[in-house]
Amino acid sequence: MIKKLLYSLFCLLALSACKIENDIPYPIVDGSIEAFETEGQCDSEGNSSNQTTINKNDRTILLYVDDTVDLTELRITKLTVTNDATLNIDSTLCHNYAKFPTTGFASTDDLITSADTRVDFSQPVTLVLSTYQDYPWKITVQQIIKREIILENQIGNAVIDEINRNVIVYVNEDQPLDRIKATSFKLGGTSGKVFPDPTASDTYDFSQPVTFYVQNGWEETSLEWTVYVYHSDGETETSGDTFVRATSASLSGSIQSGKRPSITYKKADATDWMTQPDADIAVNGTSFSTTLTGLTPGTSYQYNIQVDGTDKGSGSFTTAPATQLTNGNFDDWSSSPASNGTLWQPWASGGESFWDTGNKGATTIADSNTTPTSETCNGSGQAASLATEWRVLKLAAGNIFTGSYVRTDGTNGVLSFGREFSSFPTKLRVHYKYTSVPIDKIGEDALQALKGKSDSCHIYIALTDWDQPLEIRTRPSERQLFDKNDSHVIAYAEYISGNSDSEYQQRDLVLDYRYTNRTPKYILVVASASKYGDYFTGGVGSKLLIDNFELIYD
Repeated sequence: MIKKLLYSLFCLLALSACKIENDIPYPIVDGSIEAFETEGQCDSEGNSSNQTTINKNDRTILLYVDDTVDLTELRITKLTVTNDATLNIDSTLCHNYAKFPTTGFASTDDLITSADTRVDFSQPVTLVLSTYQDYPWKITVQQIIKREIILENQIGNAVIDEINRNVIVYVNEDQPLDRIKATSFKLGGTSGKVFPDPTASDTYDFSQPVTFYVQNGWEETSLEWTVYVYHSDGETETSGDTFVRATSASLSGSIQSGKRPSITYKKADATDWMTQPDADIAVNGTSFSTTLTGLTPGTSYQYNIQVDGTDKGSGSFTTAPATQLTNGNFDDWSSSPASNGTLWQPWASGGESFWDTGNKGATTIADSNTTPTSETCNGSGQAASLATEWRVLKLAAGNIFTGSYVRTDGTNGVLSFGREFSSFPTKLRVHYKYTSVPIDKIGEDALQALKGKSDSCHIYIALTDWDQPLEIRTRPSERQLFDKNDSHVIAYAEYISGNSDSEYQQRDLVLDYRYTNRTPKYILVVASASKYGDYFTGGVGSKLLIDNFELIYD
């Protein structure tokens, strides 16, 4: 009986132990796509590019391909993921599901010879990355087929109906329809073919609707297209569209083929007109473009377009204002008691914040490490002192940024990066003084090689068109940091230095505009005493003083 009781007790303990083990949750391991490329990749204008928009917050990917590839069996050439996540995809979308890789790859050369990465991307595709959890990613591929027709004395762009495969083109009323020179006839896109090819003849008869056989760049079969050419009715206006910045404005529009526009412009309240040099006006078929430079921010202008001495169009625009950074001289500060010291904030008492720091996190265990200082670049006002310090458990790098500190998550911070902004500065002028010490604290094994090397300060500026401020998380298991290669970054500049300075230095961070037709929604300016502070790596004792940050509009 005793043996039976002991045996029963042992079984209950074993079952109990199993229950405890099964109750232990799996660790949270992120599954993200770091890089994604396909054959035939291009940008949204059809130019060759490996540019891919990866949104890690929404887990979405958007990319473009040219007209040389078949969307229904598009080959993935690069797919790298975090934490060795496993790939899972709908088998019906794969060209050969049994040979589709289950792990990420930096190149098809890394795969076995028989691997097949072709997928039907004619519709958005869901790719699930599995770690201990499943992370579904939505991948959208858009194909750019640049169809273009340019005929002699053409008026405006051809109206192309891709669904019904019909094209309507208007020409000047003096142009004979039965004898028209075709200078461009790309109904199949840049890589496609057209039979017969009207550009091979001196002139072509378009007096009646004409049927052409069009072959896409990735196909051997042809489809019928019908082209209708008509005389334009009445006076033809030359249209103009503007994209306005602070000190420049891009002007583009349509024009009759074979013609060149003459463009004049002036301030709205001025008398004299300025003439845009003819060499600065680009004409391509029925389109023209130019950029007016040397304009004054926040000013109204008028422009006029002439063709053969006759007014063909006019318009007006107002340049963006030369907006400056709020409290860019760092004179305004306020303070309040915190749990373990004084919480310093870079805005006046009772005022609104524009800048913020990591002080709310730092003061949970010690005093603020980003503070005001009287050691300024010009001997007046105040500056910001950013110090890298050791805070019991981990390194705290002094920092300041445009945005707000949201909350403390354990010993990690959650931040909101960016302030609303819609102008176009050319550079950020900064005054700084840096004291660098050797890196003595390493937050992650991957950065061990940095130990003993000089710590570096980091100052950067980004203009972005995010839909909302960027959430920053420093907890390693769910880390989300700013990515300067994010496709939403319109312009960017940075400065990194590991040198110590005896005096304040002035430096201009010249913005590199990656897109010239997009308006910023947010401005992000960040300064840190330790470049790898987000990874809790740096040198205790490094200090960055910053003063008089100014946006320059050249």
